[in-house]
Amino acid sequence: MADLHGLLQGYVDDGALPGAVGLVARDGRVEVAAAGSMAVGGAPMAVDSIFRFASITKPIAAAAVMMLVEDGRLALGEPIRTWLPELADPVVVRTPSSEPDDVVPASRPITVYDLLTSTAGYGFPSDFSLPAVQRLFPVQRDGRDVRGFPEADVWLAELAQVPMLYQPGEAYLYDTCSTLQGVLIARASGRSLPDFLAERVFEPLGMADTAFEVPAAKRDRLTSYYRTGLELVDGPDGQWSSLPAFPLASAGLAGTAHDWLAFARMLLAGGVTGGGRRLLSAESVRLMTSDHTTAAQRKVGELFLEGQGWGFGGSVDITDTEPWNVRGRYGWVGGTGTTAHLVPSTGTVSILLTQVGMDSPVPAAWMRDFWRYAATAS
Repeated sequence: MADLHGLLQGYVDDGALPGAVGLVARDGRVEVAAAGSMAVGGAPMAVDSIFRFASITKPIAAAAVMMLVEDGRLALGEPIRTWLPELADPVVVRTPSSEPDDVVPASRPITVYDLLTSTAGYGFPSDFSLPAVQRLFPVQRDGRDVRGFPEADVWLAELAQVPMLYQPGEAYLYDTCSTLQGVLIARASGRSLPDFLAERVFEPLGMADTAFEVPAAKRDRLTSYYRTGLELVDGPDGQWSSLPAFPLASAGLAGTAHDWLAFARMLLAGGVTGGGRRLLSAESVRLMTSDHTTAAQRKVGELFLEGQGWGFGGSVDITDTEPWNVRGRYGWVGGTGTTAHLVPSTGTVSILLTQVGMDSPVPAAWMRDFWRYAATAS
């Protein structure tokens, strides 16, 4: 299509999506478009519509961890047992295919760095059939169902009863490490995760519509959420209408495209807001947006990474497999049909927010079409 609106409208016209908001920013220019409706048969989509971010929450949580590192409250090499004593003495299945009761002690403590790089030993590999992974599923629930999690302390106690799939540092495993980051942030800061993010991230960046709940006054801007086939899962007065028992650092935020753009621009500026306030050091941003994985680590989670690497809280492109894979491109996708990336070498930000959930870790064709558009937009 000739422009972004035309691309989005095509998704709506073919029935794949009720609506969408897309944004591509580069060289001081921002192309943003809204198409379709906020719900099937509902009000028109707007550029300030609010979406469930799902896993594009992860980079924001990682940034918060790095703020605590800079505060001196945490250190990258520090064992997490200081703050998460429930995981002080974890056990690991003898081999990835072993039964959950065939375990050995962890070879070393889990560190903050392990959580940031998703290599702690907890999480999902490409093979969901492994016995220890099946044991994890009832604990590491679907992050799109934010009411499905118990309070953080209860959840962590449940996780402590699950053996790790790999030794710390051995493999990239998806999702659970980001959930753990939320508990770490709250305990290390002495504040709730929503309060910490509001004060240290959202307020300085002007992310006025990003939070773990959508208040009544803004709920007319919250899109409805659907499964593939446009089966309604959650409406504006549903799961995001009040604060959940466990605000998920892995998937729990809702917000707008312009809010995520403000976060991305801060990273592109080396940790400085548009108003000149420094939130992160340039070195912290560099660490967040650099690949920290080996080929062996990536192999375990290749279903999620599709040949790319992982930084802190998001993927980092390391191979030019598709037109949109620019080396150093950082960001992630969300299971509610969201995607957000930035390219430090070009200053490009691309954000697509939809309200149709993903059926698998493999991105839908329309998401890839958006990436292709963002890679070629001038």
